[in-house]
Amino acid sequence: FVSIVVTDNLVFAFGKEGRMKGKIWDLYAPIYSRAMRAEERSYAFLYRRIPKWVRAKEVLELATGPGVLAKRIAPVTERMLATDYSEGMIAEAKKGACPKNLRFEVADALSLPYADASFDAVIIVNALHLLPEPERALREIARVLRQDGILIAPNFVKKRERLVGRCWEAVLGLVGVRFEHQWTAGEYLAFFRDNGWEPLFYKEMQARMPFLYVECRRS
Repeated sequence: FVSIVVTDNLVFAFGKEGRMKGKIWDLYAPIYSRAMRAEERSYAFLYRRIPKWVRAKEVLELATGPGVLAKRIAPVTERMLATDYSEGMIAEAKKGACPKNLRFEVADALSLPYADASFDAVIIVNALHLLPEPERALREIARVLRQDGILIAPNFVKKRERLVGRCWEAVLGLVGVRFEHQWTAGEYLAFFRDNGWEPLFYKEMQARMPFLYVECRRS
């Protein structure tokens, strides 16, 4: 259960090509929301910052998990669609109170079923490092974003001197969560630049596992 506590939105499922199976997230979905409360303070910055970008916009979230972030920010948007590969996570996200302009559905970030230029903003939190080919997700995001659209992509970053982070990473490995990429903050920013994105703002956040909050646009 520890993996749920420390992994906000680690909900991509992977198939035959070496990708993690979604069943692990379906299994954890019923207790994921409660477990995430331990990281509430760490993610407070996201809850304050992101609404400034998405106000009155059409927004897509990938890897929404149980929809905690989506339910926080949807009220300020024009329309928000929050997606996840895991059917179990989407089932959990649909429970409880939900803003009228927010919809949840199952979707694969590597093959999005949406038309080109459909959204003003795309959000993906702590998920790109799980993908063997995160560049594919960036290409799909670029496709569905409108001109001058914003990508908001906070993600765990590597800081080896933090014993707590190393311990949590080891625990995640024991339950089958594999980090395909372990970027430092600088490497994560370079990843975006190398794939045609320009970081506009970034801020390193301290949590059990440090993460870098990044806002960027296509170069």
